[in-house]
Amino acid sequence: MPRADFYLIAKPRFREQPLALVCELAKRAFAAQQPTLILTRDFAQAEALDELLWSFDADAFIPHQLAGDEDDAATAVLIVPPGVDTPDRPLVINLRETIPQGRFERVLEVVAADPAEREGSRLRWRQYRERGIEVGKFDM
Repeated sequence: MPRADFYLIAKPRFREQPLALVCELAKRAFAAQQPTLILTRDFAQAEALDELLWSFDADAFIPHQLAGDEDDAATAVLIVPPGVDTPDRPLVINLRETIPQGRFERVLEVVAADPAEREGSRLRWRQYRERGIEVGKFDM
């Protein structure tokens, strides 16, 4: 059964840089050998995440790239801006305001501390539940 976990940002280091939490989650996924899609809100966010994945942890190497070329299938972590089609993967990290389409085993929803972000996450929570997807919450 698919599962959606909401990661609610609370810690100061993630408040200041929410994409740092995304990097941590991608690092865990890569360590667990889980092919991952990161769905970004826009191309600027995709580029920012691409840069941060290179620099956030000097001891970590996470093979990643922006989706959309012939290396996609061989890359562990694909950063997917809107409008780019990619095959489904078991793990999705969702930064968008809508729930992901397609087939997945697990979705990680990263929710910033901003009140508007929290409101959007409540709507997605309900949408997952309506689709019979188990949901969970973690304070980060």
